[in-house]
Amino acid sequence: MAVLAASLAPLAATAQSMTPMRGEVRSFTDAFAVRVFPGNPYDQRIRVEVHVYDQDFQPIDAEISPSTFLLAGQASRPVLVVVPFDGATDRKVRICTESIPFPGEQTQIRAQICGKFFGHRRS
Repeated sequence: MAVLAASLAPLAATAQSMTPMRGEVRSFTDAFAVRVFPGNPYDQRIRVEVHVYDQDFQPIDAEISPSTFLLAGQASRPVLVVVPFDGATDRKVRICTESIPFPGEQTQIRAQICGKFFGHRRS
């Protein structure tokens, strides 16, 4: 058991990242855009998926580019998320980055980190 705990300690010490973690956007159109930067603190590459949810964690049909990609160790990359207002003047969303384990790897931990973003539509 001690060997297992010791082998997991380096994983707990570093955490997947995403910047920014919050933001507020004003838009004159029927959608607003947010650029986030998922980061990989590990030395090996990871597969990353980006998802968008409403404030109650229900999926939102947003445009995400790219939505799935491989991220090298110690790297980050920009992801553009375009969220429709769907007729509302304000929209609160959570943009989440998930690291997806590769099949056949010893550790099968799915990590998720979410940021909170507010869109305000101006007329």
